[in-house]
Amino acid sequence: MKNLVYLFTLFVGLTVFSQEKQDLPGVKNLSNVVVVGQLDKLEDRYSVEINLTQLFQSYGIQTSSSLNIIKQGGDTGALATDSMQNSLKEKGFDTYMLISVRGYDKRFKKSTNVGDFKTEVTAGHLFPLFRDEIVSVTFELIIYQAGQPVENKLIKVGSIGSRETVVKKLVKKLDKQIRKNWKKV
Repeated sequence: MKNLVYLFTLFVGLTVFSQEKQDLPGVKNLSNVVVVGQLDKLEDRYSVEINLTQLFQSYGIQTSSSLNIIKQGGDTGALATDSMQNSLKEKGFDTYMLISVRGYDKRFKKSTNVGDFKTEVTAGHLFPLFRDEIVSVTFELIIYQAGQPVENKLIKVGSIGSRETVVKKLVKKLDKQIRKNWKKV
């Protein structure tokens, strides 16, 4: 009986340990990126992708918005096809940043099990960029290189009153992130 309890405890311990968060290597020097907004509304996706594209370009980072790559109304899952990947690689893109709203007004933790690019780019995200009577929005950024996740970050934007304020504060926080960690100027 003792052996059974011991084996059960060992099994539970190993299961919990194996479900710990992934240690991702991180982005060292960001030179190119395709920005993919995973937002429910097209206008929210457009606002986020265009503003982030402009921010990255201001640092000399080669950037493209998924809206410039995929036909209007098209599925972002098309970015995961081999033909699209090869086409973008020929244009100099090998890094993809998925950005989505994780939630509102609470403390959130990073995803502990980030899937490969094909899985995550086709995942559905139902949160809009802004809702009335919320105080903060938490975004999740997942950066992929060679189809595998290299960085996962949460960015919390607080004291918001409109959709435009959310985008402006997100850009401001990402600006600090780029200068501090992703682009050695």
